[in-house]
Amino acid sequence: MRCLVPVAVNSPKSRLAPVLSLNERQTFAHAMLADVLSTLTTAGYHPTVLATAPVDDDRIANHATVEVDDRPLSAALNAQLAGGKPTLVVMADLPLVKPQDITELAESDADVTIAPGLGGGTNALAIREPSFRVDYHGASYLDHCRAADNLGATVETVDSRRLATDIDEPADLAELLIHGDGAAHEWLTGAGFELDTTDGRVGISRR
Repeated sequence: MRCLVPVAVNSPKSRLAPVLSLNERQTFAHAMLADVLSTLTTAGYHPTVLATAPVDDDRIANHATVEVDDRPLSAALNAQLAGGKPTLVVMADLPLVKPQDITELAESDADVTIAPGLGGGTNALAIREPSFRVDYHGASYLDHCRAADNLGATVETVDSRRLATDIDEPADLAELLIHGDGAAHEWLTGAGFELDTTDGRVGISRR
């Protein structure tokens, strides 16, 4: 099964703008991607990164083939899926994911196996149905379940906290500080972020 990892290069993680500058968001996004690629390599894959622009980072070049495609996410992935090959799709903002999570996803016997995000999105897919196409707008988990059902394809959902935890909002950074141990966690702590429990809830602050 081949593996695709889509990533936005020029202006990634816009919802982190309240706490990170554009340059910081780009650097942080590369660190998260490096974590994902390291996990996929350990799980036995040589991923292809579908990047919206060239990526200048040895950590990425050493673990993946980079293919530039500046089309929107769904269009770029569906062009790849048109060949009908079994395909694993893993988002680039899952720095907590571990090899065993990837193995569980990929070894499912279902035609379409979905790892949903906590907000109703789709964080990873294992696709064996040649006619299946993605649609990442809105509540894509539900859309992907319906799309598979419309094709008569079998569907399985993987319930994994690590696969469900994508880093999109400033509040998500707390999960990375608590549970992370890779390049993204190292970058975040090096940039001065730490846990903040002053109001009785776990949040983040920056030194």
